[in-house]
Amino acid sequence: MSIRRFVRGTVPWGSLEAVAREVAERYDQEEVRVTFLETDNWLSTPCVVNDRWFVKVVSGQNALVHALFTGARNLGAFSSGREGFFEPFDGPVEMAEHELEATRKLQSIGVNAPDPVESFEVDGLGVLVLEYLPEFRPLDDLPVEDVEAYAPDLFRALAAMHENGVAHGDLRGENVLVYDGELFFIDATNVAGDGLEGARAYDLACALAALEPILGASTVVRIALDAYETEENPRTRTDNAGALLDAQDFLSFIQIRPDHDFDNAALAGEIEKTASGCDEATR
Repeated sequence: MSIRRFVRGTVPWGSLEAVAREVAERYDQEEVRVTFLETDNWLSTPCVVNDRWFVKVVSGQNALVHALFTGARNLGAFSSGREGFFEPFDGPVEMAEHELEATRKLQSIGVNAPDPVESFEVDGLGVLVLEYLPEFRPLDDLPVEDVEAYAPDLFRALAAMHENGVAHGDLRGENVLVYDGELFFIDATNVAGDGLEGARAYDLACALAALEPILGASTVVRIALDAYETEENPRTRTDNAGALLDAQDFLSFIQIRPDHDFDNAALAGEIEKTASGCDEATR
């Protein structure tokens, strides 16, 4: 058994059947086919119903694990000289409700996300229902040349989130899906409104850390420098270099997370070299 499956826990089969019955009733389905997904999600039991709905079942243990992760992430923020900016949830239902609203928010600012359907409670479990994207692939599961082609879109999407007061908070390759030639974002976490500045830097650091093992430090920093902007809010290369330096503060903490494995020294060195070059260019 993987550590993720152990930490995530197992939802009793009777409760999963109750969730399936509730989905069938809500969407007038005479028959229900449930396919459970083997993913690296720590915080829910994901499944697909009738090849139409992506359903995440969130248990009390999932909520407890999220609270532990939230505390650890806030310690990481403090160690980086920032106030903690992650907020815990009261329980599994609140977790499902938040992800529903976060998905709606992403779509409202023009960032691709699966269509949100609803969230509800069954037997004390939080249940989130989203559109199912058939034949999607996580970004980090693509060939290197495809990851490099999509990387600018990832940083542009991050910039769009941040310019609209939104932070993802848990950006990893498996939370960026490629479907029908476009990137879709899932699993945004709960970020305090007064902590957005730190959360933005953390998002950018996570994106760099996710892509560095695939593309290399030099390539991913170059792409971020060129792409981390939106048409509505253009940024200079010096602005982008400053954002990269802010992100660098979080790299050491992200390196100790079990879901990131990257060359911190190479990435930090490339950021410093790039920022120094931008400073020279503006003199």
